[in-house]
Amino acid sequence: MLRSVLTRTAALSLVALLAGCAKEPPPPPVQAAYVPPPLPQPPDAPWCARPAEIAGFSVAALKSHLMVAAISCRADEKYNAFVTRYRPALLQQEKATESYFNRGDKRHGQQLRDDYVTQLANAQSSRAMVLGSQFCERSLGRFDEVMALSRPDDLAAFAATKTQSIPQAMKFTECSGAPAAPPAAEKPSKPATRKN
Repeated sequence: MLRSVLTRTAALSLVALLAGCAKEPPPPPVQAAYVPPPLPQPPDAPWCARPAEIAGFSVAALKSHLMVAAISCRADEKYNAFVTRYRPALLQQEKATESYFNRGDKRHGQQLRDDYVTQLANAQSSRAMVLGSQFCERSLGRFDEVMALSRPDDLAAFAATKTQSIPQAMKFTECSGAPAAPPAAEKPSKPATRKN
């Protein structure tokens, strides 16, 4: 009996000794932080924009970004809270973008605006695909940032600070001097009538 206890103790000591001699596994390699590619340059807008319109387009991009984040990251409640808190500022943004498109093309302004909203959502979704799993990590914090603003009137200024990290559907240039509208579309000439 004493012999079996000594044999077990010796065996356990040998195992412990061998385990102590084993090399520790190397630490996992340090992974560099993922740096997403720069945002693609959007096409130039068809005509210049007034300052209020540019602010409206910045808010539109932020709103679209948060909408894609709500869908992709299951953050519906956060998005609904955002829309509820900033409803007046969002309505003002919509009026500014409508003004831009209607000023440039009264007949097709609404269609142009609808096309812009679609292109904006596509740009936001494309960015989400590029970022992959990091999209939610990066985007959900933006809800916290925007909800921490002290006043709803600060939304446009906040959105303007995010233009480098949120895709836009068009590149807008500010009108200098007098507000400029696009060149008038040429009307098709009427066929000459013959005089007999």
